[in-house]
Amino acid sequence: MARASSGARLHFGFCNLSLSHERLYGALGVGLAAPRVVVDAEPDSVVDVTVGPSTAAESPGSVEAVRDDVRGYATAATDLLGVDGARVVVRKPLPRHAGLGSGTQLAAATLAAVATAYGEPARVRERAPALGRGGRSGVGVATFESGGFVLDAGHPTARFTTDRPADGEWTVPPVAARHAVPDDWRFLLVEPDADAGRSGAAEDDAMRTAVERAGPGIADRIGGIVTRRVLPAIATGNAEAFGAAVAEIGRLNGAWYADEQGGVYRPPVGEVVASLSGASPVFGAGQSSWGPTVYGVTDAGRAAAAVEAGEDALDDAGVGGSVSVVRAANGGARIVAGGGAGSPSADTERGNTKPRGDGA
Repeated sequence: MARASSGARLHFGFCNLSLSHERLYGALGVGLAAPRVVVDAEPDSVVDVTVGPSTAAESPGSVEAVRDDVRGYATAATDLLGVDGARVVVRKPLPRHAGLGSGTQLAAATLAAVATAYGEPARVRERAPALGRGGRSGVGVATFESGGFVLDAGHPTARFTTDRPADGEWTVPPVAARHAVPDDWRFLLVEPDADAGRSGAAEDDAMRTAVERAGPGIADRIGGIVTRRVLPAIATGNAEAFGAAVAEIGRLNGAWYADEQGGVYRPPVGEVVASLSGASPVFGAGQSSWGPTVYGVTDAGRAAAAVEAGEDALDDAGVGGSVSVVRAANGGARIVAGGGAGSPSADTERGNTKPRGDGA
């Protein structure tokens, strides 16, 4: 048996959606130590997928969806490896379509577990397109590989229309910059009780519309923020400057998607972000990918106060949800033969869950 375990990722936004520039997309994000996806695999004559009891207990409605996703990833993995099948057990998935990169991390973990079970290298970056991953953002693959803060180089615009290429007809964007996240930085995760973020055809349609409308002006502003604020902040370990800069990039990205998601941030994310933006323990806040997860940048000394700010933000928005503070992951996925990838929740320092709208 082999086990692959990987942390979630935050997606701060893209550098460019305009076809006027030479490179399209170019994403920024960071790998997290928690929450984690955990997948076991062993050789078999057919593809057989089981979803562990923790998923059924935490999110009973997602069991079949997770099983279907993993069956597709495992079938693709066995085809790529030239083997008959695999018995795959999903011990713990990430929340689906919550802005935490569940699809890419689950696909990569499934591929890595199956390959390792057969004693083969996973070659995740090379094979991710065949699993339908890495078509726009390269952050998920890059954090699976090595964690940390990642800026990817995007895709050559000349290869794109407003539609992305068909599955498999791309390479994952290369890493343009990667930095280890300072040990004392922390990330606040506020996950309001809300509908899942966009995925599949709905996401493709929304991205197509955004690219059709995007002029170069927002991209030019983002480029300046990345080079003059984000990269210097991560290189010098300035969490306050980093948080403010990535929050501004998220706000500018939201202007691209405002017509598609009902505002700069999708409801009720806007109310949560607004509350966190005025909280002193949080250096910057925004929506990760399509949400509904809201992130905040903080540090170890302010972690407890940041959790309180997250709880207050849910109260201000009138919704329930969960709040936690997690570390960054400065290493890639844990892939081992024989299992033993560690506790999936060991890297969550503080957390709380609030029932919907009761203010508790």
